[in-house]
Amino acid sequence: MALSKLERRQRIKYRIRKTISGTAAKPRLSVFRSNKEIYAQLVDDVNGVTIASVSSRNKNITASNKAESAVAVGKVIGDIAVKAGVETVAFDRNGYLYHGRVKALADAAREAGLKF
Repeated sequence: MALSKLERRQRIKYRIRKTISGTAAKPRLSVFRSNKEIYAQLVDDVNGVTIASVSSRNKNITASNKAESAVAVGKVIGDIAVKAGVETVAFDRNGYLYHGRVKALADAAREAGLKF
């Protein structure tokens, strides 16, 4: 039986989340990509707390296309993390391929000072 796109992503997501977990010292950088927007958040799974979150829906993020908005979100989440004293994160691609907007966000976060 063929899996739908969503079911396939869910299976990959569960496989990733078995090994990746965030702590206060090394939070999980979780990425969610919808058809229009992109979201990133730093999560401390031990305490069940979201440290910071940014999305392309924020008023201060302006971009002409989706790839540029992913880069802008990556820069902002990297800056917020560095200000909060976080320098290393565990990257959670959330079942998406490490390509396109997800990769653009990750590269921008690395340029902003995050290590993963």
